[in-house]
Amino acid sequence: MHDDLIARADAWLAEDPDPETRDELAKLIEAGDVGELSARFAGTLQFGTAGLRGELGAGPMRMNRSVVIRAAAGLAAYLKKQGQAGGLVVIGYDARHKSADFARDTAAVMTGAGLRAAVLPRPLPTPVLAFAIRHLGAVAGVEVTASHNPPRDNGYKVYLGDGSQIVPPADAEIAAEIEAIASLHDVPRPEAGWETLDDAVLDAYLARTDAVLAAGSPRTARTVYTAMHGVGRDVLLAAFARAGFPEPVLVAEQADPDPDFPTVAFPNPEEPGAMDLAFALARASDPDLVIANDPDADRCAVAVKSGADWRMLRGDEVGALLAAHLVARGATGTFAESIVSSSLLGRIAEKAGLPFEETLTGFKWIARVDGLRYGYEEALGYCVDPEGVRDKDGITAALLITELASGLKEEGRTLLDLLDDLAVTHGLHATDQLSVRVQDLSVISDAMRRLREQPPTELAGLAITRAEDLTRGTDELPPTDGLRYTLDGARVIVRPSGTEPKLKCYLEVVVPVAGHAGLPAAHTRAAELLAAIKRDLSAAAGI
Repeated sequence: MHDDLIARADAWLAEDPDPETRDELAKLIEAGDVGELSARFAGTLQFGTAGLRGELGAGPMRMNRSVVIRAAAGLAAYLKKQGQAGGLVVIGYDARHKSADFARDTAAVMTGAGLRAAVLPRPLPTPVLAFAIRHLGAVAGVEVTASHNPPRDNGYKVYLGDGSQIVPPADAEIAAEIEAIASLHDVPRPEAGWETLDDAVLDAYLARTDAVLAAGSPRTARTVYTAMHGVGRDVLLAAFARAGFPEPVLVAEQADPDPDFPTVAFPNPEEPGAMDLAFALARASDPDLVIANDPDADRCAVAVKSGADWRMLRGDEVGALLAAHLVARGATGTFAESIVSSSLLGRIAEKAGLPFEETLTGFKWIARVDGLRYGYEEALGYCVDPEGVRDKDGITAALLITELASGLKEEGRTLLDLLDDLAVTHGLHATDQLSVRVQDLSVISDAMRRLREQPPTELAGLAITRAEDLTRGTDELPPTDGLRYTLDGARVIVRPSGTEPKLKCYLEVVVPVAGHAGLPAAHTRAAELLAAIKRDLSAAAGI
């Protein structure tokens, strides 16, 4: 076993084109570090519907140039089999460690395979890449990003020519092509021959952002903005300037791209502490709202003043606010969300007489809804301009929520007032999440198995009226690893995260509200129910 491991490590080392990871691996081999080598050679990073994502380092279980070159070669082979030989592949990247290298390697592999490659001019938001695919008529796109993962991670996200992320069976077909690559020496990688795009694509994206806003709408709301050490700042500032909003006040410590994300434990606005600097600046400058992007700026977080201090709105709250705003502006077309998002969107669409669809988790599914006008996911992802960007876009979402806040400001109202109106009209839809990050992935599979073998019959004293194992699929949904419980006045979904070592449980309760006077009592009741569901679900899952 030990000899075999060393032999595989030596073979990998002989092909590795990156001096840094070669040096790292050579030291592990020399030291005979069986534990570390075993972890890195336990298999290969699996290419799935999120593409690739993992920790940077040497070996097939880490993100590195060797893994990326194989992924690019597999994608190129897949595209050629689809009759796309000679087609254009657009490549974008963020400001993480190795992102520029991975983008360059991808361009070289595509060029060597006879496809045309074009790389965005510098680290830019993921939505700019998603836009560029459609704008340039590409057959595919690649974004090198690990979004809001920890600093030591990177990732590789693949889009097809419709501008949305891959879904089955394309992921498995690409994975099979990657698997078929015997040696990196078989993959041609010329030194040149691809195009580096200029700012024309970015200018076209920015011109498109204007279409998100209503002509002549109020543009008075003042914002504090954090880019979370990512690539959103320059594009967001340009979009806000074009729109005529007051210039956002920047959280200076987090404004510049920095792959080490020094001020946050996790560069995700949803994580505890990530918004502390933004809130401190808001207390000092008293804006109308706080806006944050995640590092690749495809997500948008919004915080508002609530009483004396600031609080983050949940993704479901922002999702409902944007929907209500679009309805008020006369939007037509289908409203869509993933199954883990709040059922309030369905109520808003129904009252407006608009079609509504639920999809599996992930924008790769939401983006494929026929006639899509607006889609959102509770994890701070919003698609407000599907014709331009068929993916979540934290820049256009920020514009739209700031327009809404501006209009309310003119009436002497706030986003919280509108949320209250929605609760009175449709019932208070309160959501929460029980999210468990694990070191050992077996904790997740054990919890899922336990819930399947001994399903709860009630949570928080509410009877479970329907329990569905989503691995079997439903009339509306393809199969996925998840469990859905429908309760009297509540809903729970349990699923493993697709991109992080987490078990995620999504909770929603719906409490009827008797007019605005009944709101405080409804909020209290909702908080009690959510806490009790969390407690009972933890016990049932053994987590």
